[in-house]
Amino acid sequence: MTKHFRLFAAALLGTALAAACTEDSDPPEDVTATPAAANCDAGLDAAFRAWAQAGFSGSVAISTGGRFDCLASYGPADEATGTPNTVDTVFSIGSVTKAFTAASVFRLVDEGKLTLDTRVGDVLPELTGPAAGVTVRQLLLHTSGLTGSHGTDHEPLDRAGALTAIGRLELAFAPGTGYVYSNAGYTLLALVVEQVSGQGYRDYTVRNILPLPDGRVAGGFWDGQPAAPGPRAVGRLDGGRTGESGSFAGPHWAVDGNGGLAMTVRDLATWTHSLFTGRIVSANSVRAISTPGHDLGKGRSETPGWVAYDASVHGRPFLATAGGGGDIGHNAVAVWVPEGERVIAMAANGPKVDAEQLLAKIGPALLAGSPLPTPSPPAVGRPGTATVGKYRLDTGGGFEVSAAGNQLSVTASGADAVAALFPPRNVPADELRRHEQRVRTLLDGKTQEGRKERAALEAAFGRITGITPGGTVVRDGELRSYVTVTTDSRSALAWYAVNAEGGVEAAEVGTEPPRLTLVSAGPGRYRPDDPTGSGPAVTVEFQAGRLTVVGPGGRYVAEPAR
Repeated sequence: MTKHFRLFAAALLGTALAAACTEDSDPPEDVTATPAAANCDAGLDAAFRAWAQAGFSGSVAISTGGRFDCLASYGPADEATGTPNTVDTVFSIGSVTKAFTAASVFRLVDEGKLTLDTRVGDVLPELTGPAAGVTVRQLLLHTSGLTGSHGTDHEPLDRAGALTAIGRLELAFAPGTGYVYSNAGYTLLALVVEQVSGQGYRDYTVRNILPLPDGRVAGGFWDGQPAAPGPRAVGRLDGGRTGESGSFAGPHWAVDGNGGLAMTVRDLATWTHSLFTGRIVSANSVRAISTPGHDLGKGRSETPGWVAYDASVHGRPFLATAGGGGDIGHNAVAVWVPEGERVIAMAANGPKVDAEQLLAKIGPALLAGSPLPTPSPPAVGRPGTATVGKYRLDTGGGFEVSAAGNQLSVTASGADAVAALFPPRNVPADELRRHEQRVRTLLDGKTQEGRKERAALEAAFGRITGITPGGTVVRDGELRSYVTVTTDSRSALAWYAVNAEGGVEAAEVGTEPPRLTLVSAGPGRYRPDDPTGSGPAVTVEFQAGRLTVVGPGGRYVAEPAR
């Protein structure tokens, strides 16, 4: 599922950026395919290499006034073959696609073919239901009220099917009176672009939005045609699986408009500069895209395709967009700082240190002109074999411990074990409870979205006879509540991320229990292998045959399972 920017409180690219990078090192376009090619300030390159050693795998592009200060790549594009990431490696950019769809809309506004206050039902007469009454502006700002999903990413969905599915979605509130992030809303905008332009959405995007000032085209699509040219990074998902390669034949209307594009970070950075300097849409449209729209609080506002941060957040305004998650295994982020025409673009193809996490970690130092922070050196030494096995809490849940190399993996089963091993950072307990209740309401079929989800589960697994809560974790910037769904014939573990309006933002049925990777922190003591410090703040101890988890909620002691 393509996802919204996590809105990390990262200090992104202040005036110190130019000082921290080498402004006059404009790299040639034929940068070679070596990891961390010498096209980056030595201090930045050393820091990025340290982050690569800790788990970052991807590419970085930083520019000032359209000239690259840093353009480099790190880690493997494909672990199986040892192929490295390079500046020519292509990544799926997920929900960053929405910035491109917004640009398409404004291009049509510039041409007088569309207005922001046009009702989409007036453009798409075959669209029925509440969606027909929302405006282009409301879709751009996620204030339409549309809630729910119109399809999963790699589900064959044609134009007619997309219109039917979107027409069936409910409104969480009267259009223009609230905010709910909607992938379906941006697919609806893509349908509007196609209808108004008289061209296929994909053709219109490639011909009118992706061309760069030097004549090149900024990528293409991850799945289907026109495809992004060039070597592709293989995504790595939690649990070690590889992501979708881009071979899905379509039709692609589940992601078109909201998450289907792919490109190099060099092209993403170049395109971002081109957009905000008026080379893609008019100056009036640039102002409209840059102007804060719906207030998200804490100095943040939704704008068309972006999130705007005002100067109260980090001292100067900037705009950011990001995307990732889902079954491709990539994550991307782009930031525009008007002062100095600064851009940063990052993409990653591994879950350990993704692009958003890295940006959140290094942003404050970039702002201050300080050396970039680096992670602690990787732990060495092998864990004791006596720790491997199964352990049980007296409240019913349990842990399973396995070892690989110098790491331990601990899998939690049961709500009590999940709460012990994955205490969320800065998430109030009542917010966890509300999320778990929304998931239960969904699976009990008490909403339209819930009835649809329950019907899909029963079609796949049989009549549902029970829903057992399994705890909640924070992963990829979202709350995920686990449940065991029991039917007449089997049971399956699933997790759901549900927004405040009851809409499913992401889900996985038939998933593995949540697992935490640990490294040594001293004799018999282990800490999460978490270079960015964004995961659970726990330690795991093994003494006298027992497993003890120590965290913000106290000590949880598990005995060996018999």
